[in-house]
Amino acid sequence: MSKKKEEEKKQEQIEQEIRRVRLPRGKETIGILDQRLGASRTRVNCLDGKTRICRIPGRLKRKLWVREGDVVLVEPWELGGDEKGDIIFKYRPSQIQWLKKKGYLKSTDEFEEEF
Repeated sequence: MSKKKEEEKKQEQIEQEIRRVRLPRGKETIGILDQRLGASRTRVNCLDGKTRICRIPGRLKRKLWVREGDVVLVEPWELGGDEKGDIIFKYRPSQIQWLKKKGYLKSTDEFEEEF
């Protein structure tokens, strides 16, 4: 393939990623992964001002790989929602830029280290 076609494909992929940004619904909140604790558990600083111990559900365990500094979508538990939750989605860099541009990640400046 020529370089021009490869660049066009990359641009299309970026546009598709941006078009499909998943926004928080209902109780869901955006958070920044602070620390991996092991056994699919992590500590996440959520934008609602709370720090939660979150887990990656079994259905996503093989698909969702996270590191410190990743921006994720967290669904708090019904019982113990201020302390625990599930990570249900990980944002890609282009999606993070879109969220910042639209104002969803304004309060991340205090957490921001690796962006």
